[in-house]
Amino acid sequence: MTLYANRFSGKSAIVTGGASGLGLQVAARIVAEGGKVALWDINPDTLGEAKKYSGAHYTQSLDVSDYQAVVTAMKESNAALGRVDIMVASAGMTGATAPVSEFPVDSWLRVMDVNLNGLFYCCREVLPFMSTNGYGRIVNIASVAGKEGNPNASAYSASKAAVIGFTKSLGKELATSGILVNCITPATFESAILTQLPKSQVDYMRAKIPMGRLGEAAESAALVCWLASEECSFSTAATFDISGGRTTY
Repeated sequence: MTLYANRFSGKSAIVTGGASGLGLQVAARIVAEGGKVALWDINPDTLGEAKKYSGAHYTQSLDVSDYQAVVTAMKESNAALGRVDIMVASAGMTGATAPVSEFPVDSWLRVMDVNLNGLFYCCREVLPFMSTNGYGRIVNIASVAGKEGNPNASAYSASKAAVIGFTKSLGKELATSGILVNCITPATFESAILTQLPKSQVDYMRAKIPMGRLGEAAESAALVCWLASEECSFSTAATFDISGGRTTY
């Protein structure tokens, strides 16, 4: 991994789902490149170790699907960091693996609540702080499943398709504001979220990748960090693939 010294000097970021996987890799890289980070995660038991690993300045345990919790966490994170320049919305879940005719309604609702509603809450509440500074970078984590759909993963696929549409809408709204909004659509990469899936589903997703392997969180983190930086200056409302050749459009 190549680091870029001081790329995030003077910048502060909030990373949701930051205690593991992609979120943790992004947080560690932003800190290593001179920035400050507030880690948000639903699992308080892993936040302590994540803070040590990443060097995060502040941590907050919350469920992003709880709107009032997001409102409070945003205010507290802004106070702890001094400002918020970057938000990486990485919190997410897969939900059940089942055909639509058997898909549990409670799992469908929970996936939408976390992957879509929670992301909306985070974007909504960070905007006033970024607008005050006339600068911001929002990176939403979608998925190749949102473009192509994975069988027996209808809730996850639909929620990630919605993240792509939401990102395009918000990016266009803010195009002249100094706040850029983009998303990435990774193929499956090694992460804790895979433990929520049966091996057959993981094998199916690996088989769809022309490179013949799963990605690594650090590979996606490198793309996220470019999108979160000042170097990204003419891309907004856009979708960036990192799929080992899987994505076809």
